[in-house]
Amino acid sequence: MRNHRIIATIILVLFVTPFFSNCTSSQISQNAGYATPIKAENTLTSFPSPTVTWTPQPSSTVTPQSPSLWIPPYLPAGFVKSLKLPNNLQLAEGSNQANLRLDISPVAPISTWVYALVAPFPTIPDKVSWFDLHSLWNGQLSDQSPVRELLVNENTRDVLEKLWGTSSSRTIRVVSADNLLDQAWKTRSSWAIIPFEDLQPRWKVIAIEGNSPIHKDFSPEGYPLSVPISLLGDQDLANLLLSHQQQESSSALAPKSNLDAGLLTTVILTGVTALVRATAGLMQLKGITYPGEDIRDWLSEADITHISNEIPFTPKCPPPYPRQDVLVFCSQPKYIGLLEDIGTDVVELSGDHFQDWGPDAMLYTIDLYKKLGWKYYGGGVNLEDGRKPAIFEHNGNRLAFLGCNAKPPGYAGATATSPGAVHCNFDVLVTEIRNLLSAGYLPIVTFQHLEYYDYKASPFLIPDFRKVAEAGAVIVSGSQAHQPQAMEFDGNSFLHYGLGNLFFDQYNEGLPERQAFIDRHIFYNGSYISTEILTIQFIDLARPRPMTAEERRQLLDIIFKASGW
Repeated sequence: MRNHRIIATIILVLFVTPFFSNCTSSQISQNAGYATPIKAENTLTSFPSPTVTWTPQPSSTVTPQSPSLWIPPYLPAGFVKSLKLPNNLQLAEGSNQANLRLDISPVAPISTWVYALVAPFPTIPDKVSWFDLHSLWNGQLSDQSPVRELLVNENTRDVLEKLWGTSSSRTIRVVSADNLLDQAWKTRSSWAIIPFEDLQPRWKVIAIEGNSPIHKDFSPEGYPLSVPISLLGDQDLANLLLSHQQQESSSALAPKSNLDAGLLTTVILTGVTALVRATAGLMQLKGITYPGEDIRDWLSEADITHISNEIPFTPKCPPPYPRQDVLVFCSQPKYIGLLEDIGTDVVELSGDHFQDWGPDAMLYTIDLYKKLGWKYYGGGVNLEDGRKPAIFEHNGNRLAFLGCNAKPPGYAGATATSPGAVHCNFDVLVTEIRNLLSAGYLPIVTFQHLEYYDYKASPFLIPDFRKVAEAGAVIVSGSQAHQPQAMEFDGNSFLHYGLGNLFFDQYNEGLPERQAFIDRHIFYNGSYISTEILTIQFIDLARPRPMTAEERRQLLDIIFKASGW
């Protein structure tokens, strides 16, 4: 009967006072340090599903006369900050003074807080097993392990100890949140665990058992770094609180998660595409979609897939021929079927050979793209058209592609009255970047720049790449390179000086020309948060495939050293 009287009192209070408003951070902080956290006696011991066994708290010695809530100090800081609490909900100084409590528990969770395993960006391994990660937490370290310690801030340690048990001081080091990234980059063998909302581009996200929170197919179920948070205590009162909140407010008590797939956008950037010569010959022989068969899934899975197609389409294009010394190029219209098959969304027109077959071929090509619903930039029907950014708005992320040809005049012929690629005018480009930033867009700049055959960044390219990064471009990418090249960060902007060929017939020119990158960039809730470097290798004059683990390790080792990392 006592519970019924309490609930009746609560209902009366609900109707008498306005129930809902945001709880300020100061309200929470004043009551957040009252009690020493009760250490979890349960420990996660098996893969794949993180489980928590809840130990009931002792019966309350106080009979609350109004709803009261205990918020343990070990809950995720981002979760606590996001709470929206009713005005008349009292914050208790301990679990025994509350009839409700928020806690880490798998019992009907109201929220799942996702964390990420991260490493310094120039890290070669891409994934770990749950067994190895849990062993590291417990202080067990093998000689073959690429990581020697895990860095966490104090709050993350407390959260994970509720799931996994006490951490080992041998392999777990507590560092302030502001210093995690710097500490990891200093040692390179130190990785970290951070809340998803703290991701930034200088971190590399490490998948656990192949599951990664920056992937579109991410599944929080079974992911060891998913933290379930429940509203526990008087269940009738908890249900009343949650149901009344749903009826009276557009905001929930707490967000369902700090990771909303509806706010994620993936962008693929690629290098040289030239459907000519021997590449076109193999397309004729083995099928139009032959070159993309082994990497189609990577390209088509992205929300926005970029192709730098240097070659115009024209019905007048003759059959392909294999001569390597012929540098006037065109593609037959049917070859566009390859670009359709891999999921093209935006085409860069800054290439050297866009004007090879004259104005009619360029206008014909642009018309093909328009009919397919593809956007283009870096070239156009005239100079004004070619300078326009290709604009995308997807899942709340506003992105703008800009590009130009930075080689000496002659390769880019767009004028006020004629079509072609756009020659770089850096004053105009920097102004446009700043205007886009002011309008709420994240600029992505791609260059057709000077070609050279080296893994290192050319001193002729570095000033131009840095200039647009410092103007505000979040990604700066070189589309001209015929081999993979170095990368760097300028602030939080990612600069990649050359990706290599996507589809082009340079297989016989050496190993570097057979290697290439595809860059997958991740945007979330209006911010650039991460990049994944995909690696490919050609098997013939037309077709690349994903690299083997050893091929990938060798290339990344070369590139990271060439990048000064």
